[in-house]
Amino acid sequence: MKFAIPLSMLPMDEIKPLGIAADEIGYDFLAISDHLIHPENFSVPYPYTDDGSVRWEQGTDWPDPINSLSFLAGATKNIRFYTSVYVLPARNPLRAAKEVSTLDAVSNGRFDLGIGMGWMPEEFEAGGQEFRRRGARADEMLEIMKLLWSGEMVEFKGQFFNFKKLEMLPAPKKDIPIYVGGFSEPALNRAARHDGWISDMHSLSELEALITKLKEKKQGLPHKENYEYICFSCWDAFSLEGFGQMKNLGVTTMTTYPWMLYGAMNDAPLEQKIEGMEKFYNEIICKLK
Repeated sequence: MKFAIPLSMLPMDEIKPLGIAADEIGYDFLAISDHLIHPENFSVPYPYTDDGSVRWEQGTDWPDPINSLSFLAGATKNIRFYTSVYVLPARNPLRAAKEVSTLDAVSNGRFDLGIGMGWMPEEFEAGGQEFRRRGARADEMLEIMKLLWSGEMVEFKGQFFNFKKLEMLPAPKKDIPIYVGGFSEPALNRAARHDGWISDMHSLSELEALITKLKEKKQGLPHKENYEYICFSCWDAFSLEGFGQMKNLGVTTMTTYPWMLYGAMNDAPLEQKIEGMEKFYNEIICKLK
């Protein structure tokens, strides 16, 4: 099982030193989430909590994930990156394809693209994109992006987007893995068709049920080598034993704030977080590798 450190909802000045420390200690991934804005009022409830409230406060930094990971690519050597998740249909497909392929180039192929469909209408309105039919539009966007990443002269005529022959470079040297976040039926169906799935925060039993359902949806589809089950640590299994249970369920990459196992929250001093990362690696990861 691989391990990822999320960099969201942390002070901006800690992203670089935490990324460098994670790379030097031996973590596998850095992950970063995505929101364009934080509206004064949300028109819909947050779908991932029981009461519909978001998990962060107004005033939380939400740096652009592609820019942030491009910056970290230049500060690190071996660690890989993924977005958890990038709100794809809130963007223009050509702009997204260019930014992702550039990140792939500057990171020497260390980036995997994790996408979500988004849940906040205000985010789409602010970005000049339609909230309605965002899933179908995202599917077409991925088709376009993969076409552009061929590096060849290509054209496209679809339901939502059209363009005449053009070339976009730099092109990725290898296919960029596509992971899909979410646990709705459409999200799981979309994840089954791509290279991996990104969970939300679940109990161990909830996670087991979702992985079972996803594996059923994958049956009959073309086999994907190295399919990724990327899961946040379960709130009721936050221990060595619990992480082992997640591994046994088929989790391939676990995302967690490692310092929290030792009582440090995200507002703890940077040195305490790095100490927790080192301790977690030695006491947990080395026993589960």
